[in-house]
Amino acid sequence: MHYNRMAREAKRSFAYFLIAGVAVVLLGTSVQAQSKPVASTASAAPQRTYVKPPDAELKKKLTPLQYAVTQRADTETPFRNIYWDNHEAGIYVDIVSGEPLFSSLDKYESGTGWPSFTRPLDPANIRTTTDRMLGYERTEVRSAHANSHLGHVFDDGPRPTGLRYCMNSASLRFIPAARLEAEGYGQYASLFNAKPAVSAAK
Repeated sequence: MHYNRMAREAKRSFAYFLIAGVAVVLLGTSVQAQSKPVASTASAAPQRTYVKPPDAELKKKLTPLQYAVTQRADTETPFRNIYWDNHEAGIYVDIVSGEPLFSSLDKYESGTGWPSFTRPLDPANIRTTTDRMLGYERTEVRSAHANSHLGHVFDDGPRPTGLRYCMNSASLRFIPAARLEAEGYGQYASLFNAKPAVSAAK
């Protein structure tokens, strides 16, 4: 009798253990299944990254002037560059990496013969260093991701910033406002959405 009772208890314990094990497995599967949609929802679309191509690729991609300016900190000739007199609406990006740098909304006529801006379009894409190449200190402007030499910034600009970002056209690529979506810069398109003109009363 004692043996049979022990056997029954052992079977009962085994049954409890088996049920508990199945429950744990099912619970784990349920939790795992529930966590998958959360992970999928949390994963955002990959952000655009701006990188500097290898030097050999740059030499093929850029003109000799663009390479000399962006990689060797040369300066192009004033009044004889592509964007100094450009009045079209759009943004200017780094010729090397494509990172957005300046907007036509902040461009003004500085009289220097180089494209000049009162501020950067996205400050995160701009960095400054001290330049003593001419024997005195100037504030050099470079792109943050590709480290391209862009030009210099001076404190003789107009309001509201009082700054003059004097850039080399050779460091820039202009993207017209109408092409922003197609070129992957759609987040800036709203800056140029002009309000409909009000026709004058006759």
